[in-house]
Amino acid sequence: MHVMPMIVQCRALRARLAKVIFAASAALCAVSPGAALAETRQFSMIIEDTILKLVDKQTFHVFSFNGQSPGPLFHVKEGDDVEIEVENQTTLPHTIHWHGLYQRGTWKHDGVPDVTQPAIPPGETFTYRFKAEPSGTMWYHCHVNVNEHVAMRGMWGPFIIDPKDPPPVEKEVTKDYIMMFSSWASAWAKKPGYGGVPGDVPDFFTINGKAYPDTQPLRIKEGDVVRIRLIGAGDEMHSIHIHGHLFEVYAKDGRPLANPYLADTILFGPGERYDLILRADNPGIWMVHDHIDKHTTNGSSPMGGMMTTIEYEEIPVKEQSFYKWKNKEFVPDFYYEESMKKPLDMHESPAFKGDPAP
Repeated sequence: MHVMPMIVQCRALRARLAKVIFAASAALCAVSPGAALAETRQFSMIIEDTILKLVDKQTFHVFSFNGQSPGPLFHVKEGDDVEIEVENQTTLPHTIHWHGLYQRGTWKHDGVPDVTQPAIPPGETFTYRFKAEPSGTMWYHCHVNVNEHVAMRGMWGPFIIDPKDPPPVEKEVTKDYIMMFSSWASAWAKKPGYGGVPGDVPDFFTINGKAYPDTQPLRIKEGDVVRIRLIGAGDEMHSIHIHGHLFEVYAKDGRPLANPYLADTILFGPGERYDLILRADNPGIWMVHDHIDKHTTNGSSPMGGMMTTIEYEEIPVKEQSFYKWKNKEFVPDFYYEESMKKPLDMHESPAFKGDPAP
């Protein structure tokens, strides 16, 4: 005789319970937006003694990551949990600093010897664990004897973190290039463990570990929206000028600027990163170079160093008899442009591989 009231009560209880579950779920999402989308990404790298060719016959003994300098590209998503096991196969101690990352609650993984961790001894490993934040153009480098290991032993690479909610301009980008700038003192080229001292005279200057004419062109087409990520990986100031275009200075150290501005030359120093947005609207072959003139030399020879070109697809390059690179063998992924198109991961590039040191 009491069946109907009991059924009504059960339905009301179920309705209240459903509201509680929904409210709890909504509260969880509000506290941690995108948390359900965060992934744990596990990688491994080996630090090795490697011989890298900068240009022509000029080689340098570097401490490479997985046999390449600059090192592999790490491309992850904002909020991802990252684990990177690093094995040191050289005869000197090293660490890795993840430049620009917050390390909230993970300060012991910031990679500074005798401050956040002991240096990784030869033959040992250390696993770094941290959350990928903030988003933007970051990089990684050794933090042991940075004067030598970073300034002229090639111990650096890019770390790109995609935003959870990219601004509209980032959704327009069709080509994405990474350019890391560094200088080298050839007096120490074959003497690992030395150099990086007052009085050193850098005489070779590279983009992604190569000096002109061993750099590569940026190949684009009219209508492209080109993002160029500049990273000051060495120990010098740079004044990068792009001919034939204005670009928008979009982001500084990974953070989009509140007031982006237009320029054709940008000055930046060690550790800094700038993201440029260039709209490809002027077909031609255009110079890109450091306007600090000594940075465009190879030793005592001019027309080298930090120089490259932009080549538009619309221009028949081989028909330009005066163009130095008209018959150049093109090496893809020199600016990580192919790796940036791939799924999120750690990407190695044959363009940066050296030879094992004897």
